[in-house]
Amino acid sequence: MPLDQTRPAKQGSDWIAPDCSGQNFYETDRGLRDLLAIYLPEDIRAHLTPHYAELGQIAGGRLDELARTADRHGPILHARDKFGRDEDWIEYHPAYREMETIAFEKYQFHAMSHRAGVLGMDRPLPPVAKYAFTYLFVQGEFGLMCPISVTDTSTYLIRKFASPELQNYLLPKMLSADPETFWKGTQFMTEKAGGSDVGAIETIARNEVGIWRLYGEKWFCSHTDADVALLLARPEGAPPGTKGLALFALPRRLKNGSRNAYRIIRLKDKMGTRSMASGEIRLEGAEAYLVGDVTAGLKQMMEQVNLSRLSHGVRAAAMMRRCVNESLTVARNRIAFGRRLIDFPLLRRQLAKMIVPTEQALSMSMAAADAMGRAQAGDADAEAELRILTPLLKLRACRDNITVATGAMEVRGGNGYIEDWVNPRLVRDAHVGLLWEGTSNINALDVIQRAVGKAGGHRALQAMLRRRLGNASPLPEHFRNHLEQTLDRAVQLAEQVAKAGSEPQARRAATALYDAASAVLLAWEGSRPGADARRVLLARMVIAHRLSPQDPLQIEDAAGEDAAIDLLLDETPLTLDQVAPLLAG
Repeated sequence: MPLDQTRPAKQGSDWIAPDCSGQNFYETDRGLRDLLAIYLPEDIRAHLTPHYAELGQIAGGRLDELARTADRHGPILHARDKFGRDEDWIEYHPAYREMETIAFEKYQFHAMSHRAGVLGMDRPLPPVAKYAFTYLFVQGEFGLMCPISVTDTSTYLIRKFASPELQNYLLPKMLSADPETFWKGTQFMTEKAGGSDVGAIETIARNEVGIWRLYGEKWFCSHTDADVALLLARPEGAPPGTKGLALFALPRRLKNGSRNAYRIIRLKDKMGTRSMASGEIRLEGAEAYLVGDVTAGLKQMMEQVNLSRLSHGVRAAAMMRRCVNESLTVARNRIAFGRRLIDFPLLRRQLAKMIVPTEQALSMSMAAADAMGRAQAGDADAEAELRILTPLLKLRACRDNITVATGAMEVRGGNGYIEDWVNPRLVRDAHVGLLWEGTSNINALDVIQRAVGKAGGHRALQAMLRRRLGNASPLPEHFRNHLEQTLDRAVQLAEQVAKAGSEPQARRAATALYDAASAVLLAWEGSRPGADARRVLLARMVIAHRLSPQDPLQIEDAAGEDAAIDLLLDETPLTLDQVAPLLAG
């Protein structure tokens, strides 16, 4: 498209493309709004919509400003106070503290799924509603979401497994919105001897005159100065391996107000998540409270790990959305060779390659959150769905996030490599999703060996997706049949790999299941009344480019693909009639 000759000529800095500063990340996201209309009861959605719109504006405005500042001015560890006492404490920039105020006081992320009263709700928020808030917040700031999430998940474990006495002591603090009384939570698992290999943990728990005391070190402790940390330790005399681990709650301060007997040795100099403190601690007989069954520590802790994995998938979806927002803003405003970037065919294809995994992750995130809500209501099938959706989402969304973040940096060009812009932070922060709560290999094995091989979660997932296809009658029949056949083949592959015990095939099989599931979800969502049929087009792209054979030495027929991309990048909502001609074949 030629330049508009009626506009004033650009000079100097006028040529630099803007970023997303000032955008409302809720108002610009038709996909999110459509999914909330599908998954949330109307009364809840109507009540929360003004809050989503407000957070969308904050995320693209003040939160974005604070995040940039906090990233440049990371936490500082002070080992001693002025009297030489080992009162180690962490100094945070005021920008970080203001972000905490937004998260823990204004929106009460830590409490919204545990009690009524948050945002004027007369009940706890369902998971879909909570994760939609997470999705919006993370588009402005990623690092703080770790303390937010682990406070939420630690509360979940305390509520489920702790004794009534311990619940009565901790929960009022952990669910408070008053900064004077509020306790933030975290989890400390990794040790020098073992990260994913949890059974190698060396920390010892000794029952000394009725008080459990911990001795050892934890090697990677995010949210290092939390008020209470959940961790695993081996009681003296317990067997080796994972069977001998117990779960403990470690308070930073004792009931008399004095510091507990552990020290923050140093903070990690991390590649990303620089706003949030991660460090190493040494336990020197620290007092801790046993949580639940002394012989079931890992089983209990894994519930928190799985909750964190789901949160990581949502966070990856959010960061990808920020990357897409940034790239579209650049492409629609940057002029090169006399044309807008978005008018160049190769760049249009690059944008499409970023949008597809971004929307896949959003669909899988909302489906997992919906399954969680139904599981909490006692639906056993939903619990099985959640069991497999969680590691699938963690595996693929976190991996795709790196590709999308790198692509967004490239779209901005050289400025994307400069710390004045958000792109370097998005690239740095994306990588942590591959490491926290299990690497890609660990999550792929969890999908195939356990969720498929032991729990049979693939069958529950297949049944749910088949039901949704059955409710997608507006879709062309041939396309619905193609989706169903692709889903069945992906399920069959996962089952075969699980039965064969073929570890090298685990990632391929898990990825195929993720892509097939997300394609079904996208098509079903786009067929709902009032929804943007763009999601059906995205489903077609997943099938064509992620689940169909490709000959790298053959020139493809680009006409249909270009037509699909034209519709995808058009800013107006699409109807099924517009999309249907591109679903043939």
